[in-house]
Amino acid sequence: QLQLVESGGGLVQAGDSLRLSCAASGRNFDSYGMGWLRQAPGKEREFVAAISWSGDSTYYADSVKGRFTISRDNAKSTVYLQMDSLKPEDTAVYYCAGYVNGEVTTAKAYDYWGQGTQVTVSS
Repeated sequence: QLQLVESGGGLVQAGDSLRLSCAASGRNFDSYGMGWLRQAPGKEREFVAAISWSGDSTYYADSVKGRFTISRDNAKSTVYLQMDSLKPEDTAVYYCAGYVNGEVTTAKAYDYWGQGTQVTVSS
C-alpha cells in the first residue's frame, strides 16, 4: 500500500508558478504509476497529469499541456507537479494518486489517494 501526502499548494496570481510535491511512504513506490487529479468546487474530479512507474511515459490533460510538468524521484519516493502560467481556472484541490493498471485519465484507475492540497489562482 501507499500513503501519500501532498504539499506546495497556496494562493498565487495568474501567470505565477507553483510546484506541488507528493511524498509517498509504504512499499514499492517505484511499482506504481502516479498521477495528479484536481477537483474544483461543484465539479467532478478531473485528470491533470500522470507518469509511469519508470518516469519514461507522461500524460497530460489538454487543458494543462505545455504549462504543467509531472516528474518523479523514485529514490525520494516523491512525485512533483510543476505548474507554470497558472490561470484562475486552475483553482482546485489537487490530489496525488497511485495506480497499477487502468486508464490513467480516469479517477477510477487510481487505488491510493492523498488528502489533497488547495491551489487558488487569483485574476
